[in-house]
Amino acid sequence: MKFLDLCKVYIRSGSGGAGAASFRREKYIEYGGPDGGDGGSGGSVWAEAVDGLNTLIDFRYQQHYFAENGKQGMGRQRTGRDGGDIVLRVPVGTEILDEDQETVIADLAELGQRVQLARGGNGGWGNIHFKSATNQAPRRANPGQAGVERTLWLRLKLIADVGLLGLPNAGKSTFLAATSNARPKIADYPFTTLHPNLGVVGVDNVEFVVADIPGLIEGAHEGRGLGDLFLGHVERCAALLHLVDGTSGSLLEDYRTIINEIEEYGAGLADKPRITVLNKVDAMDDEERAFLREELEEVAQCRVFTMSGISGDGVTGVLRALKAEVEETRALRRREDREDEEQERGGWQP
Repeated sequence: MKFLDLCKVYIRSGSGGAGAASFRREKYIEYGGPDGGDGGSGGSVWAEAVDGLNTLIDFRYQQHYFAENGKQGMGRQRTGRDGGDIVLRVPVGTEILDEDQETVIADLAELGQRVQLARGGNGGWGNIHFKSATNQAPRRANPGQAGVERTLWLRLKLIADVGLLGLPNAGKSTFLAATSNARPKIADYPFTTLHPNLGVVGVDNVEFVVADIPGLIEGAHEGRGLGDLFLGHVERCAALLHLVDGTSGSLLEDYRTIINEIEEYGAGLADKPRITVLNKVDAMDDEERAFLREELEEVAQCRVFTMSGISGDGVTGVLRALKAEVEETRALRRREDREDEEQERGGWQP
């Protein structure tokens, strides 16, 4: 299945049906009076976050979504049938943006979340609504209200607990393959990963989702390489895992490049908990490993882990550090959910 995380759709809600201008005509009833029914309401356009999807590829082949129009009213005070709604089923984590690609209309970050994108038009009134003592035979009926037509953008941000950062060939895909059942493409040339990959990682009976995105290079925020298009997939992560290739020969420059790119990108990525790892230590001796680690810790001003995705050295320690960050974030979210529930109930209750 091809991965697609940004697409454009055209939607239109249904127009309301026209009201009827009708009169009751029956044998032996001399003054039947007006009996025109109302028109039916037009269908609305909805978006719903559903399970089992992780790409927007369906919207690549169908981009126009039109709800059904309401039916017109009829005599004998019969109301026209309402138009059917249409639902855009999107993956969890989808943002719905206005045509300018900046204004966020909705963020469907939870399963089952549903939002109305375009409301159907109201049905027109039949002439029965316009009768009065001075106008006993109204021949007037309202037309239905027109539907709403919009152009929207759908942007998918994958739901993951941990996001992998690093230059191309820093070992991100190797780490994901070594710690989960995911099988991303791995090769000895840059930009092997061309789209995000997800893997479920487990340590000490705790499972969390790790997202691997294509590598960043200097100037990615200006569109170089694959740019920063995929950084949106790690915006929701509880923690970031920054892998630095210890065999690159420009260790400190590589570290500063990634830090600069996430700062230029914004969206709070630079403020997220970040675990820095000196990777590919299986290609170094103990003395070189210790020296490079000290240099990196001095620049990063934090603890630096050492790891090798090939040999498995240090992988468990990194996973446990990630687990601590993920559990802390999950506990915070549970506490916020409880506080929201208490506010909805009207305050704390024993």
